[in-house]
Amino acid sequence: MYRTYLRRELAGRKRQTMIVAAGLAIAIALVIIVSALAAGVRDAQNQALASVYGVGTDLAVTGAAAEPGERGGQRFEFGAEDGTTGDDGSTEVSQSRLSTEPGRSTLEASTVQTATAADGVAAASGALALQNITFGGELPSAPTEQSTQQQGQPEGGAPGGASGGGFGGGSFDLDAISVLGVDADAATVGPLSSATVSDGRSLADSDAGAFVAVVDETYATTNELAVGDSVELGGQEFEIVGIVASASAAADTAADVFIPLDVAQELSGAGDVVSTVYVQAGSAGDITAVQAALASELPDATVSSQSDLAASVSGSLSSASGLITSLGTWLSVIVLAVAVVLAVLFTISGVSRRTREFGTLKAIGWTNGRVVRQVAGESLVQGALGGVIGVVLGVAGALIIDAVHPTVAAGASDTATGMGGMGPGGPAGLDMTASEIVLSAPLDVGIIALAVVLAVAGGSIAGAIGGWRAARLSPAEALRSVA
Repeated sequence: MYRTYLRRELAGRKRQTMIVAAGLAIAIALVIIVSALAAGVRDAQNQALASVYGVGTDLAVTGAAAEPGERGGQRFEFGAEDGTTGDDGSTEVSQSRLSTEPGRSTLEASTVQTATAADGVAAASGALALQNITFGGELPSAPTEQSTQQQGQPEGGAPGGASGGGFGGGSFDLDAISVLGVDADAATVGPLSSATVSDGRSLADSDAGAFVAVVDETYATTNELAVGDSVELGGQEFEIVGIVASASAAADTAADVFIPLDVAQELSGAGDVVSTVYVQAGSAGDITAVQAALASELPDATVSSQSDLAASVSGSLSSASGLITSLGTWLSVIVLAVAVVLAVLFTISGVSRRTREFGTLKAIGWTNGRVVRQVAGESLVQGALGGVIGVVLGVAGALIIDAVHPTVAAGASDTATGMGGMGPGGPAGLDMTASEIVLSAPLDVGIIALAVVLAVAGGSIAGAIGGWRAARLSPAEALRSVA
C-alpha cells in the first residue's frame, strides 16, 4: 500500500520531482568534478616536485643564496700556443670549464655526516651542482702592415687616430650543460634514486675517483650519445657507462650528466663541498622533527621539505590549485545549499497544495507518523534520483577532462629561487620554469559515495520539513476545503 501510493504520487508530480532531482544532480556533479580536479592538481604538483626531489627524499639542506657581487663569471684565457692555426692564418680555439652553478653557494661536505647523525634520519647523501661551459670558435688572422695601409688605416691605430687593435670578426660558440656530482653509493636517496637505468649501468662505489659518467636519456638522444662514448667535462674525457631515464614520464632527471662526487669536487676546483644534502627520514611522522633538528644543527643552512617547495610552485598550476581550492569548493557548497533549499521549498509548496489530500487521509485514519513517512519517502526518492543523475554527470565530466588532457605550467617562483640558494631549479638545479604537466581528474569512490549521501541527505531534510508541515494539518481544514 505504502509503495503503491508513493509511486502514484511521484508519477503524478513529475515536474516537481524532476526540478528537485535536477537541482541536487547539478550540485552533486559539481562536487564530484571539483573533487576530481583537486586530486588531479595534487597529482600534478607531486609530479612537479618529483622532478626536484628524488624518491624517498624528504628534506633538502642547501646553503644561502650567493650575493650578486659574489657570483662572478666564467673567464676563458688562451695563451700564444693555444689553438690550431689553419692555412688561412685563422686559429681554432676551444676550452671547457667546469665550475659551480652561478648564484649558488656551497656547504662543507661534513654537512652530510651531520645530517646522517641527526635523530630520525634514515639516510643522507650530498650532491654538487656544476655547470660545464665549452667555449669554441675561430680567431681570424692578425692584419699585416700592408693590409692595414691598403684599408686606409694608419700604422699603429684605427682610422681617425683612435688607438686599438685592427682586427676582429671571429666566430664563437658557447655550449653549457648541467653536471651533478653525486654519491656513487646513494641508491635510495638523492637525484639518481628517482631515475632508472635504460642502458648500461649506474654509478657504483668502485667509480670513486674514476672519469666515468652517467648521462640523461634526453641529453644522450639529442647529442647521439651511447654507452661507451665519451663526453668532455672541464677538459677531461669521461667515459659514458650508463644512460638513465626519469622514473616519471612527466619529470626530468636533475642534470644532463652525473659524475662521481669526488671527481666533481676536484675537477671543478670547488674543494670538499656539496651544493645540496638530500635527507630521508625514518618515517613520515619524523619529518617535522628532523627538519627542526637539522635547522638547529645547521643554523647557516636552509632546510626545506617538499611542503615548503610546494608552496613555491607557481604558474598556471598554482592558479588552478587556488581556483579549485577556493572558488570551486565554495561554489560547490553554495550550489548544494541552494539545491537543498530548493528541495525544501518545493516540498513545502507541494504540501500546501495537498492540504485537502492530507486532511482527508488523516480523517480516514492516517496517523501523523504515516503522513510524515509519506512525504519523507517522496523527498527521499527525489534525492536518491538526483544523486544517481549527479553521479552520472560528475563521472562523465571527469572522463571528459581525462580525454581532453589539459596541461598546466609548473615553475619555480621568486620564493623558490631564494630558498637557501636553491636556484631556479630547486635543490638539484633542475629548471622548472617551463615544465608542462598533463592535468587529470582521478575519481575517488569515497567521494562518489559521499556525493550520493549528500543528495539523499538533502532529500531527507526536505522530507522532514515537509512532513512536519503536513503533520500539522487537521482533518477540519480538509472538511472546510471540501465544503
